[in-house]
Parts: sequence; C-alpha cells; structure tokens
Amino acid sequence: MINLDKALLPGAVIGIVGGGQLGRMMAISAKEMGFRVGVLDPVENCPAAQVADWQIKAEYSDITALEKLAKRSDVVTYEFENVDVAALVAVEEIVPLPQGTDLLAITQDRILEKTFLEENDIIIAPHATIINPSDILDEIDSIGYPCVLKTTRGGYDGKGQHVIYSSSDLASGMNLLRKGTCVLEAWIPFEKEISVMVAGNGEDYQVFPVVENIHRNNILHETIAPARINDEITEEAQRIAKVIAEALDLSGVLAVEMFLTKNGGIYVNELAPRPHNSGHYTIEACNVSQFDMHIRGICNWPLPEVQLLESAVMVNVLGEALLETYNLISQKPAWQFHYYGKAEAKKGRKMGHITILTDNVEETLEEVYQTKIWD
Repeated sequence: MINLDKALLPGAVIGIVGGGQLGRMMAISAKEMGFRVGVLDPVENCPAAQVADWQIKAEYSDITALEKLAKRSDVVTYEFENVDVAALVAVEEIVPLPQGTDLLAITQDRILEKTFLEENDIIIAPHATIINPSDILDEIDSIGYPCVLKTTRGGYDGKGQHVIYSSSDLASGMNLLRKGTCVLEAWIPFEKEISVMVAGNGEDYQVFPVVENIHRNNILHETIAPARINDEITEEAQRIAKVIAEALDLSGVLAVEMFLTKNGGIYVNELAPRPHNSGHYTIEACNVSQFDMHIRGICNWPLPEVQLLESAVMVNVLGEALLETYNLISQKPAWQFHYYGKAEAKKGRKMGHITILTDNVEETLEEVYQTKIWD
C-alpha cells in the first residue's frame, strides 16, 4: 500500500535534468503512471522532450534554469552523472531531490567512488592516486603491468583512460594528467563483464537479474540476461549491489558494473547513479522495468520483487548501423525495436536498441551475428 503522506501521486510533475534516451524512457514510464514530466536540456526537441509535457532549454549548470525547473516540479531527478553538483545543491531547498547530491558527487569522482566502496568492504582493483608523472613511476611497481590510467572525472564509454602494457606506454599515458588528477588501476584479468541494476525507495531495495555485457571499442554492444554464470556468483553479485544501495539509502535506480574473474572473483568496476544501458532488456523481459522502478523509487512508491519473465539479448544500435536496422523491422517481427529520436546519426552514437526475447541465448546471438550488421 502507498503511504500517502510520503508518496508522490499521479498528476504531480517530475522534472528530469537531462534529455537523452535515459530521460526519454524515464518519461515514458512516468507518463504511464499518470505523472506529468518536464525536461531540462540544452538541445531543443531532445529525445526526452519529445515525450514530455514541456522543456526548459538550458545548460545543466544554469542555476536560474534549474530553479525554474524546480519551481515547476514536485520532484527532480537526473538521467546521467555529468550534472553540476553545486547547481543541484542550489535547488535542493526548493524541491525534493530523492537521489541526493552525495550519490552524484561520489559517482562523478573515481577517487571518492573507490573510497566509498572500500569503506563498505567492496572488493575493487588495486589502485593509486596519480597527481604528477613521477607518481606513476613510484606506483607502477606495486600496481604492475598491465594497468589502466584513468581521469578521475568525466570518463564515459572508454573515454579518459589509457591502458599501460609496458614502460613504452608511459609517455603517451602522461597526456591524461593534463586533464587533472588520475587514478592508476591494476588490470583485472576478467572472464566476463557483468552488471546488476538495483532499485531503492530509501527503505526497501530490490535487485534485478545479473546480466553479462559484451563491449566493442569500449561501448556496450550486447547484454545477455541472465548472465551465463552459476547461482553462487549470481547471489554474490546481487548481494554486493544491495549492500551498496543500502549504504547509499538509495532512491531510484543504480547500476553496479563488475568484473568476474576465471576463479569466480568479483571486482566492482564502477557505479552509475541512474538507469543504465545494460538494463534496457528489463522493459520486455521483466515484470517491471528499470525505468518503472526508478520512477517508483523517487516517488516513494512500494517496489515489487523483480522477476525475469524470459531470457533476453539486448543489442545496441549505433549511428553507423542505424539505417541497416530499419530493414530488420520487416524481417524480424518478434524483435523489439527502440529508437531514441536523435536528430543526427553519428558513428559510435547510441541511436536505439533492440531486445530479443529467447529460450535459446546461443541461437539468438548467432541470429544477431548472421544479420552481418554488427560484424
């Protein structure tokens, strides 16, 4: 039963900072639940604005625009982590911000994120803070080769990082230090990349199935739900995700990305404080989607226990493959096509995704391969 003293009821306005595909799918879920939706984004007619009630066209750091969004909304959420924390702090007194700004600050900074995870006894890769070039030389012996140098802020889809295989790679890696403080991480020889979506409403926490992620050029290519792992690893990955959510008093949805080693070790790689690309399969494959759970969480609605109704494979549609996937619409009537309404298709840009429900994952992966679109 909904606690009417705390819950946001249908007819209220949800403000979303960010107008990309995640905001679009948040808005669709919110509209289905009877909410009105406003979006703040600098791009006119952005994906989220196409399905929202209104848009404020402004930069995410524009405090005046954020205040305007806050005054027109009953609750405000964000769809990605590169939102200015100071700007959001300025509007916290105007409107509830259930995700809070602490979560945003933690996930925007790799050092803060690693500190938080270590404080909660979560296993992560050995690492060191790098402020100047001499720090790399001081730390490389203990970290070992190969390792990864990453900027502390702003990395996404493989940007802002450099793999160091030997001393000959050190010079080219130094360029990242021009962007500020970095983190040097040991390379984890993982067998699979997995992730777990976890939802919270500040009191109750529910975990989604563990999924397996396949990347190409550091961009997610396919997600397989459920991951091809044993029950013991599944339970441990979900336990880790729930520990993190509880430590954060999570409201909304959080993605926990992990590395799985050959001997069953699990290392948390990073957190994303919002719905995630690897959770898109939930729209068709689960009894409740990650976007439904996010809206429920920030509105203080109860959270249902998540059930995987059918196995699924999700495939990203990037700009270079967009036109070819249109041909599949008539060829693959059982496939679920989602397109984001972006104005321009660019190489590497996420333009949509396809979800395929299946009772045979291997055959479905082969079917995707046979299209020759993602060769």
